[in-house]
Amino acid sequence: MDTEQTTRRKSVTGAAGCLIAVLGAMAGSAVWLPYGRRGLFGGFEGETNQDLLWLGLPVLVLAGTTAALAVFAAVRGRWRSALVLAAAVAGLAALGYGFDVLAGPQATRHCAPSC
Repeated sequence: MDTEQTTRRKSVTGAAGCLIAVLGAMAGSAVWLPYGRRGLFGGFEGETNQDLLWLGLPVLVLAGTTAALAVFAAVRGRWRSALVLAAAVAGLAALGYGFDVLAGPQATRHCAPSC
């Protein structure tokens, strides 16, 4: 009887973790959406920034997923896992800032004030 409850608890915890990961990925996509729309469709004279799609979207989806799993691990009391995941989020943030993954199209970023 104990093993059945343990197995059920592990199954519920695993399903909750998957749901949290999907919600984190959706949150990362929601954060990316305003930047992606402006960078892909709102460029000056049709100019677009494809790095928003190829770098920005994956970085934000991974960061959202990792942040959600870090919170889930912290709530469950798994502090070491939560710290490792938080460090991964910091690394993804550094990668995002380093490659400027949320930058708009080139023409709108370096436009004179008279634009």
